Amino acid sequence: MATKTAFIKQLRGLTLVGKTNSNNWVTMDGPENFFGSNAGIRPKEMLLLSLGGCTASDVIAILQKKRVKLENLEMNITAEETEEHPKVYRTINLEYVFYGKDIKTKDVERAIQLSQEKYCGVTEMLRHSVDISHNYKIVDTSEE
Repeated sequence: MATKTAFIKQLRGLTLVGKTNSNNWVTMDGPENFFGSNAGIRPKEMLLLSLGGCTASDVIAILQKKRVKLENLEMNITAEETEEHPKVYRTINLEYVFYGKDIKTKDVERAIQLSQEKYCGVTEMLRHSVDISHNYKIVDTSEE
């Protein structure tokens, strides 16, 4: 079993920097009205980016292996948060937007399924505590 590590350092107030085994720094912060400087992404927002980045990486790699002519992938992620503390995400919806020529629905659906059910570790960690749904759109660029 591989061990992963993370390091977080306070810069000032709620402004934090952190890095993991990849040795890349990220800045996290809170709003100014809550002791922050509004200088970085909120830690809980990073969870949404982690989920989206994990599944997007899977889907892109799977489609590349299938030789799908994917030109670009965008994701729109929406989350509903509880009103009371601790404020947690109750639902998260992942919308995949595929851009390319002759992209087949069956290839997209299979790539998403494999990511959601087999490969995306972030999805697996979250699936037991939040309702994760998804949908997709294919934008045919051959007409542009």
